[in-house]
Formats: sequence, C-alpha cells, structure tokens
Amino acid sequence: MIPILYEDRSILVCQKPPGVLSQAGPGPNLPDLLGQEAGGTVYPIHRLDREAGGVMVYARTRPAAAALSEAIRQDRLRKEYLCLVRGVPAQSEGSYEDLLLHDKARNKSFVVRRMRGGVREARLSYHVLASEAGISLVRIRLHTGRTHQIRVQFSSRGTPLLGDGKYGGGAGPLMLWSCLLAFPHPKTGRELVFADLPQGGAWEPFRAQLREDGGKTELL
Repeated sequence: MIPILYEDRSILVCQKPPGVLSQAGPGPNLPDLLGQEAGGTVYPIHRLDREAGGVMVYARTRPAAAALSEAIRQDRLRKEYLCLVRGVPAQSEGSYEDLLLHDKARNKSFVVRRMRGGVREARLSYHVLASEAGISLVRIRLHTGRTHQIRVQFSSRGTPLLGDGKYGGGAGPLMLWSCLLAFPHPKTGRELVFADLPQGGAWEPFRAQLREDGGKTELL
C-alpha cells in the first residue's frame, strides 16, 4: 500500500517509498500502484529519483495535469528536500548555481563550465540544520528540476549524499527525502502545503532536528 496523504477528484498526494519508480517503467512504479489503489489513471507531474522517497503530487485528470505543469513553469510549485551529506558544506546556508550536462547513456549528470548543446542551468538554495560525526543534515529548496541535480551539485563540492554510490557517497540507502510540496490547487487555486519527514536508519541521529524543522513551511 502506498501512503496517500490527500486526494480529491483533481489530485492525489502520496508518500513515495524508496525503490519505487515515480513514473511508468519496468518494475514497481507509482502510476501503476496508485491507479490500482485509488482507481483510475494518475498523471505524473514531477519526478523523484528511484532511490529517494517522500511526498509527491499526481494529477487525476488531464486538465489538472496541465494546470500543475503550468505551475511548475511559473515556479509556483515549491519543492523542498532533506538530505544527509558526507562532510560539512563550506557555508551553513547559501545557493548553488551550476551548468549541468546529463549523459543519458550513463544516466549520470556532470557539472560543466560552459553552455553547449544539452547543458542546462541548475539552481538550489540550502540550509545546514546540523552536523554530527562527519555527516550533515541539510534542507534544500530546488529552483530548477534537473536530473540528479541535488546529488551532483553537492557531490561536486566534496559533500556527496550519504548512500549515493553513483556520485561518491558510498554504499547504502540514498539519504534524500522530498519533505515539502506547496502548490496552487489546479481547480480552486488555493495554495496547498504537504510535509512529510523521513524516519529511522541513518536519519535517526538527527531525529530531534527533524522534529524541530518538520513543521516549518516558510520559503528557503
């Protein structure tokens, strides 16, 4: 069963389990699982890496999908994440701006120095919530949604995500969690905010900080 946080005739908000695809594809994927659980068709609006978990929104009608996609284009769908990184970022808060190139054959993104075909701008802002035993808990707001963006931007600065073997973070579960979504309802226009916190595993040493930060919905 996929935990459903909210649903109506236009949208469905759920908690994506790590290891499940956020879009249609081979193996367990949320469009199929949610379609079976909630009935009807659900339309993906945004992506979340297979290894990551947390809150996601799906449209239940084509008009709702179009409205949410437009909200993304207007930067009115706010996405925030929690992650654990190896080491401590150089500054306790700030923003990262890079040019990213995604190699589809290798399914890996790279920071590059100049704009050329296939290169896209990537921007995020972050705040370090705590550091302990060489691991830092970081809250992030994405301003663009590039493939593996958080993972490659932090890795390129020497602080890869814990468990991110592809980008130098070592073996184990990927410590990346979609903790907050805020967006206008596609039919009423009313802003909705949904928060969801990770639990257990490598997150456990930061339980107090997660609880303290969990209710915050202000813009990073």
